[in-house]
Amino acid sequence: MHIEYDRENDTAYVCLVAHIADGAAVRQIPVDGVGADAEVFLDVDASGRLLGIEVIGAGGALPVEVLERASKG
Repeated sequence: MHIEYDRENDTAYVCLVAHIADGAAVRQIPVDGVGADAEVFLDVDASGRLLGIEVIGAGGALPVEVLERASKG
């Protein structure tokens, strides 16, 4: 698992597989109930396998410790 955080845009991506090829994520599934200022989307491949998690408004949805350890995106 690898986490990238773009502090300027307050977005994070939690990559659950070693490498996601371009176009592998064919669908984004929105997740409700994460936080008032955050949007979360699950990226899945054609077989329905979860590839990664995109978090917009990551500062309000993820623990500070996670964001501090994330790679800069």
